[in-house]
Amino acid sequence: MKKSLKFLTMIAIATLVSCGGDDKKKEEPGYGKKAPVKTEKKEPASKRVELSNKGVGPITSVTLAAEVDQEMAKHGMDVYTKMCTACHKADKKFIGPAPTGILSRRSPEWVMNMILNPEEMIKQDPLAKDLLLEFNGAPMANQGLSEEDARAILEYFRTLK
Repeated sequence: MKKSLKFLTMIAIATLVSCGGDDKKKEEPGYGKKAPVKTEKKEPASKRVELSNKGVGPITSVTLAAEVDQEMAKHGMDVYTKMCTACHKADKKFIGPAPTGILSRRSPEWVMNMILNPEEMIKQDPLAKDLLLEFNGAPMANQGLSEEDARAILEYFRTLK
């Protein structure tokens, strides 16, 4: 009986010693263990500022006058109201991002290329891809607008503050 008691005591002590350890965690994960996932808080694509990106499409250069062309902006507002408000609200996130303040975050060329060439933008432009993910995979529809209509919408966006 004494031998059995000594044997069980030794097993209990050996178990406690082998299961114990210092409180310091090992730097590298062992076999079968996952490394801790580092999550960086990325700014959402809709908030990111990328003014040097011109996007993918026919527009390579846009010159904006110091003053907003009010007649062009009115035409742009009409086109935007007819063609874009099903997915975009001027001042809040909806199915797509809000255009208010867009020109403080995107180049005019990028905006026009997104309006005119959304399919290629989503395929090739990293920012457009990130926006697609942010807005639940809802791609922007190509409305078949002319460059003049897209430029008028851009001018309308300049009035949204």
